[in-house]
Parts: sequence; C-alpha cells; structure tokens
Amino acid sequence: MNHPYTPHPDEKQFAMLAHVIAFAGFIIPLGNIIGPLIIWLIKKDQSHYVDFHGKESLNFQISIMIYGIISAILWLVVIGIVASIAVGIFWLVLTIIGTIRATEGQFYRYPLTIRFFK
Repeated sequence: MNHPYTPHPDEKQFAMLAHVIAFAGFIIPLGNIIGPLIIWLIKKDQSHYVDFHGKESLNFQISIMIYGIISAILWLVVIGIVASIAVGIFWLVLTIIGTIRATEGQFYRYPLTIRFFK
C-alpha cells in the first residue's frame, strides 16, 4: 500500500518496534500480542503511521494465534503437524517483512489477516 507520506524517523522506529516486539512471544506468554498492543496504545494518537502499523501488527498476531490454535486441534488428524510448521514459518517470515517495510517507511498489510482493529 503506497501513500504519498514520508514518516519521521521516530515514527519509523516505533512502527518497526510494533512489528519486531512480536518476538517477545518467545520469552513472555502472549508477548507477541501484548507488545504490539502496548506500542499501538501509546502511540496511536500521536502518529497515523504508527497507528497503522500497530493495528496491522496486532491484527496479524491475533490472526496467527487463531491459526495456531486451529493447527493444534488438527494434530488429532496428523495434518496439524504440517499446518503448525507452516503457520510458524509464515509468522516468522511475515513478521520480518513487516518490520523491514515499517523501517523503510512503507504502509505494509499482512496477507491472510483478520482485521479486528480497523
């Protein structure tokens, strides 16, 4: 999504943080959702750019959690193992891409994301 807007370096930094902080989920339970939520709540009224990326990251992380739960349930029929691996790789790659795009000043939308926050 291209917009004729050039974000300030501070905006890029917080937008990038909204994506990269999702890796906190490796250390803190639900950190992948809590991290982007905190960044978004703190900065959403100060920057349209950070508001966009915060919501986008939060929506993606919640969507991934739902896909992960569905994959875990599907373990009962073996396909869930493959689905869980696919969801994990999908999450890792797209979180990195979102982080890079935010740093570059682009408005990035994750694919296959349920838009809980608009």
